[in-house]
Amino acid sequence: MKYLFLLLLLISAVAVADQEEDFQAAREAYRAGDAARLDVLAENLKNTVLEPYVTAYQLRLRMYTRSPVGFKEFIARPDNTPVIDQLRSDWLKWQAKQQNWDEFNAGFPRLLQVDDELTCFALQARLPGNEDLVLHDVREFWFSGMGQPESCVTLFNLALAKGIISDDEVWQRTRLALEVNNTELVKQLVARLPLERKISVRALESAAAQPDRYLARVKLDKSTEADRIVALYALQRLAKQLPQLAYTRWKKIEDKFTSDEQFYFYGWLGYEGARNLDDRALSWFKSSKDAPLNDLQLAWRTRAALRAHNWHEVWTSITAMSPSQQREGVWRYWKARAWKVLGRDSEAEILFVGLSREYNFYGQLALEELGTTSPGDIKPENFQPTIFEIEAMQSQPPMQRTILLYRMGLREEAAKEWSLAVRKLDDRQLLVASEIASRNEMYDRSINAADRTVLLHDFSLRYPSPFRDSLQGNIQENKLDEAWVYGLMRQESRFVTQAKSNVGALGLMQVMPATARWVAQKLGMKDYRKVLVSQLDTNLKLGTYYMKNVLSTLGNSPVLASAAYNAGPARARRWQADKPLEGAIYVECIPFDETRDYVKKVMSNTMYYARVFGHATLSLKERLGMIEGKSGTNPRSMRNER
Repeated sequence: MKYLFLLLLLISAVAVADQEEDFQAAREAYRAGDAARLDVLAENLKNTVLEPYVTAYQLRLRMYTRSPVGFKEFIARPDNTPVIDQLRSDWLKWQAKQQNWDEFNAGFPRLLQVDDELTCFALQARLPGNEDLVLHDVREFWFSGMGQPESCVTLFNLALAKGIISDDEVWQRTRLALEVNNTELVKQLVARLPLERKISVRALESAAAQPDRYLARVKLDKSTEADRIVALYALQRLAKQLPQLAYTRWKKIEDKFTSDEQFYFYGWLGYEGARNLDDRALSWFKSSKDAPLNDLQLAWRTRAALRAHNWHEVWTSITAMSPSQQREGVWRYWKARAWKVLGRDSEAEILFVGLSREYNFYGQLALEELGTTSPGDIKPENFQPTIFEIEAMQSQPPMQRTILLYRMGLREEAAKEWSLAVRKLDDRQLLVASEIASRNEMYDRSINAADRTVLLHDFSLRYPSPFRDSLQGNIQENKLDEAWVYGLMRQESRFVTQAKSNVGALGLMQVMPATARWVAQKLGMKDYRKVLVSQLDTNLKLGTYYMKNVLSTLGNSPVLASAAYNAGPARARRWQADKPLEGAIYVECIPFDETRDYVKKVMSNTMYYARVFGHATLSLKERLGMIEGKSGTNPRSMRNER
């Protein structure tokens, strides 16, 4: 009996290996356009969970031919998978471009993912008999500085022709496009502008390419509104890099602008000044008077106030935000802090209590404001699914496809399958899925599921610690906090050993090639080669050494070191204030969105790992500490920017 069981396991493993080999070959045949080879391999995979992919490959090779046989049947299948939905999306776009609205309307309700192009095609399909209603609906796409797909532009043109989109609204979109530096859209809109607002394309290109030179020679004595808006665009471009130079240029021509235009520019100068950590940002914001500020401007006005320790202005800026922006955890926390400083303790406590139920950076800080450091439901015991729950979920085709695709290194396809598989699961089912992913060493998917639970949690799944034995020697050698190392790794790679970022960082610790070479030299690794960066032991050795290096160079501050690991040591130092700054305020005022979010998550992760490991832990505020002023910074410089 024992031998029969082992034989069955061996047969199963061989069958899976054959399936994977056939599938990889089918992908190559599809890429090569070899329909005959693909048809042969499709027969081998007909009764497997990977069949939808191979069928989609076959259909795509004849999608734009005169006889696309099998499309309707495939996209109408009830067993929705990402590959079926993607083909359905592409097929419907093709039908819409051919004006085959009956085909489009039949398939559109089945779509799981709908983008702007499809939404506007759906509006086009409704045009007959509903023209005015449809053209009013498309207006919500108009008020954006970003470009829209051609399916929306068709509707815009019709709305413009009928006067549903006015000349003033064309001008409004032009200004929005300039704010996000979308000059190509502005050039498209120029033809729609009335003569008195007609922007010179030549002037626009000059302002975009060399804003300072443009401002030095522009004449505004008899300027039109169009001339002034191009000058304001040049000033905004210049302020993004050099607020002081933009301010100097502005003061020479300020009186050539209307009061509303002056207030408008001061709002942008304050925004760019705040992002450049310029101490004058708040005064520039005040010069904008009552000019309306957008979400980004209000966020940076608040950050400038935090950096200046102006708590009344913190409260005022957050109160000026839209209700939806005020509900964001970051602004609830800082509003509560402002209320506390301003003596409104009861209002502050209400916000802190609500935040304290959230498992994130600001939830942890809110807990500490309430006098505790640990939420009550982080339990040491692990969630234990039953064998029946595991088997039932593993038998589902989306889960089987996820595991197979992941094993073949097709992580993007696996992630899409996973998202579909877990999108409607309850807490217990999410933890079962997380456990299955963990057992298959799909740690990023395991974290993804465990992170989504609302009431039932397992923090050992949410904060896994694989490769712990391999790490211990490096952690001890570099005298690092194990919880911080894991907190950083979780954010860097989600424990995917072959992870590669879009800028070339590699492995578990996402080490950049230049940094890896420098560290290898410091460690005397004479046989070092780039290919070794992704190798587990080498990656951990290089990454932990670099962590220790930035930590010791930056005053042993894990906040500065985390910022340096993501954005480079020089930037981490540049973001320090002239005077000591509370760690949480330093983090909140990091100009790079990615790095700001990264440091918050690394520090939050560190707290949870300390508890999962059972380590005696400092509070998050203690870990964040006070960031010393620039004058107190260790003068030693780092040789490499990560």
